[in-house]
Amino acid sequence: MAASVLFDAPGPKTLARHRVYTLISSLGLLATVGLVVWQLSRKGQFAADLWEPFVTPRIVNVLLEGLGKTLLAALFAIIGALVLGVVLGSGKLSAHRVLRWPSWLFVEFFRAVPLLMVIIATWYFLGPTSGSNALVALVAGLVLYNGAVFAEIFRAGINAVPRGQAEAAYALGMRKSMVMRIIQLPQAVRIMLPAIISQTIVALKDTSLGYAVLAPGLTYAGKLVFGEFRNTIQTAFVLAVIYIICNLLLSMLATWAQKRLGGESTIDPAAAEEAGSNDRDTGSSQYASP
Repeated sequence: MAASVLFDAPGPKTLARHRVYTLISSLGLLATVGLVVWQLSRKGQFAADLWEPFVTPRIVNVLLEGLGKTLLAALFAIIGALVLGVVLGSGKLSAHRVLRWPSWLFVEFFRAVPLLMVIIATWYFLGPTSGSNALVALVAGLVLYNGAVFAEIFRAGINAVPRGQAEAAYALGMRKSMVMRIIQLPQAVRIMLPAIISQTIVALKDTSLGYAVLAPGLTYAGKLVFGEFRNTIQTAFVLAVIYIICNLLLSMLATWAQKRLGGESTIDPAAAEEAGSNDRDTGSSQYASP
């Protein structure tokens, strides 16, 4: 067998041991699942009257309405966080302290404070009432927290682009804004995309924290259901399945987008050189892209 650079390839005995470990682990997992199912069955958690609400049109409509509000909150939160992240990430990359330090303080503060605390504090600031105030507090908290995380993703993605490309663009006489927009940002997006996908999934799941401030959404709808039918475990299971399906669909969409953007850079060197010469002719200085 060919040896790896990092470790020796496993031999026949090691492979046999790995198969035994896999078999033991699988049997242990099956035993645990079986024990959980047996305990639930013993305590009557599979009774039809506890699951019937989820095929009742009235309850299904309540859950679908809650899901719609959750997806809407997640959409606004993700868009707002991406915009805020680009602004803060650009600020952290700025050569001017007046922009760099406030951006750094903002990012470090909201990355450190627990998201639930941010949501609750915003809720009390707006007025601790259910409905629109709670929904705005949820979205604002998600934007502030995820915006700080996206700022770090953006900064890291820009720094991951080889410096030689930006230096070559500056040598052509391009301005810094053009370098960022035409050269660094398109390549950085492809680098950042896996982290952005992961964080958008986190943002979608974090909408469940709206439960703490009575924000309309899926978890609040679930509270209404188990409050009426006393089926907490069943409701939690159904909500978990809905969140899993939504996250899988979001992951599939993001993976498709990543493949669409995964090609090589299509920057035209001739166009870049022409833009640089135009900058020199008009007296503009530094910011460019190849």
